[in-house]
Parts: sequence; structure tokens; C-alpha cells
Amino acid sequence: MCYNSRMERPDLSQLPDDVRAYIEALEQELLRLQNSPTPTAAAPEPEFSEPPTTINVITISQAGYAKRTPRHLYGRQRRGGMGVFDIELADDDAPALLTLADESEHLLLFTNQGRAFRLAVTAIPETAVRSRGHSLMDKLPFRPGERIAAILPADRGQQVALVSQKGWVRQVHKARLGSSLIPGMSFFDTGKQGGIVAACWSSGQEDLLIATRLGLGIRFADRQVHQQGNLGIRLDPGDEVAAITAVSDNGGVFVVGDDGKGTIRLMEGFRANKAPGASGKVIMKTEALVTAVAVNDPDDLFLISQTSKIIRFQANEIPPKTGVVQGVNCMSLRNDLVTAAAVVPMP
Repeated sequence: MCYNSRMERPDLSQLPDDVRAYIEALEQELLRLQNSPTPTAAAPEPEFSEPPTTINVITISQAGYAKRTPRHLYGRQRRGGMGVFDIELADDDAPALLTLADESEHLLLFTNQGRAFRLAVTAIPETAVRSRGHSLMDKLPFRPGERIAAILPADRGQQVALVSQKGWVRQVHKARLGSSLIPGMSFFDTGKQGGIVAACWSSGQEDLLIATRLGLGIRFADRQVHQQGNLGIRLDPGDEVAAITAVSDNGGVFVVGDDGKGTIRLMEGFRANKAPGASGKVIMKTEALVTAVAVNDPDDLFLISQTSKIIRFQANEIPPKTGVVQGVNCMSLRNDLVTAAAVVPMP
């Protein structure tokens, strides 16, 4: 029984003496607490997972709002945690892209219409972990219906591999994406080949792995991509491309679905095709794959959800597999979906 001053106090006379005394003692303690001033607790010092760094976590929403926050402000959780709130967005918007870059670097933004832009990291205002995004649409000359489909730190390899929703792949040499890049230069015939959905850097000596929404994938040598591009994967009806990443025989790929379940698929168990353009084979059992990104054992992983919850944890908490699995729980979700992921190379 709980006493509330707005309720009529019931008759306690029929209760045993010890029960009545206990209730009266509780009432006195409640009254004391209500009349006592509430002490102001000192704000706890944040626990960092690493020393202060100029590397930033960059989040971009579906509508083109972006924020950047120093990486060390995101503490590690254990795999399967709920995360913390990150970018604040309108109710009809959601996080779509996630990457990491030093504040001294530039970013490459690729749109669904096949155009590319180069933007200084510092052009995005630095903010706290939980804060509002700033519109990139005001900084870049986007066309009607155009949106950012992929984001990469600039100058990280020899060429960028672009893949469209229909499975068409093309590579662009780094020289064409440098400081002389003409803003809005087009690299894709999206009318015939489909809108851009993902991009990655490659060295010219690696393999490319294309992954689809239904958990299928194909691996082939990046040197097999024609200068003007070619079909990278033949899609099953109802399927579409979700991600592209550069891989090697001794590496792994982190694959995650929108339900928060993911795995690290070792490439020693996923053989390369002799040529691009074939149908895919199963990477992970899922019907809603979000992304696939190359990962190493000491790396950290970031995941962000539709409601802007973000989590950071160590990749070595996920058991690597050579075969097909359903995945383990990487992020705890409540009426929510994972929308993007990024890898943090750690020393």
C-alpha cells in the first residue's frame, strides 16, 4: 500500500499492530523525502575508449543533413548493446550513411544520379554526440530528386568502385576525384545502369565483393572491371544491390542486417568468381542486408539505427565464420532498424 496525499487515507485500525506500524513508518519516510531538497549530482566524467583524436564520426541522413563528432567521444559498449542517441533529425528523416575521417581530410560524396562532389570535413560543423545535423543541400548544387548515396574519405586508394542498384559496377581513378574534381561531375549513366547505391576504395590489386539486400554476393578481381564499367552481379527478381567493398583472401567482411544481426564472413570461405556478372551466392542468411564492409580483428565497429541510436563495439566480439550463418546480435533494437555501419581501424 502506498500513501498519496491526494487520496483518502484508508482505515488501518483493523490491521495487525506490526503491519500498521510498518505502513506508518513508510508514510513518515515518504513525507521526509518529499520535504527534503534534492541534491544536485555532479555530472559524471565521460569514459573514453581512446585518447582524444581529430578523427571524426560523420553521419548523413536520407534528406542530406550531416554532423561530425570526434571519435573518442563515443565510448565502446559490448556487442548487443542499445547504443546512445546521435544525430537529431525530423520525424520523417533517418540516418542513412556513416563514415570516419580526420578533420584535415576531404570527403567524396556520390549521389544517386551518378555525380560526385568533394567537400572538406571541416565544412560540416563539429558538434556533440547528440546534436542536430546541418543541411548539405545548402552547400552543394544538388538537382531536384538528387540525394547522397555514398560517402568516402578522399584520397584513400588508387580508384573508387561505384555500384548501382541494378548491379552495374564502374571504377574511377583517384586522379579524377582529386582537388581538380569539377563539382557534380557525372560518372554513371544512371538511366541505363541504375542509380548509385554504394562505393568503396580499392588498390587495383584486390577483389571486389558486391552484396545484395537478400544476403547474396559475388567476388571478383577489381582489374576485371572494364574502363566504362560492366555488370558486376546478376540480380534475382526482387533483389537489389546493398554494398560494395574491397577484399582479400586473408581478410574478413562484416555483414549486418537491418534487424541488428551480423557476422564476419572470412573470405577464405568465399571464393572469387573467374569474372563479374554472374549470380550471387549466400553471404549471410538475411532478407534485409544493410551493408558489407572489410574488417580486421583489432578494428572497432559503429552501427546506427533508424531512430539515430549509435553503438560502438570491438569487431573481435563477433565470431568469424567461413560458412553461411544467420549472424549474432550486434545491436539491441526495439521497434527500430539498423541503417548503416562503419569500420574503425584501430592500432
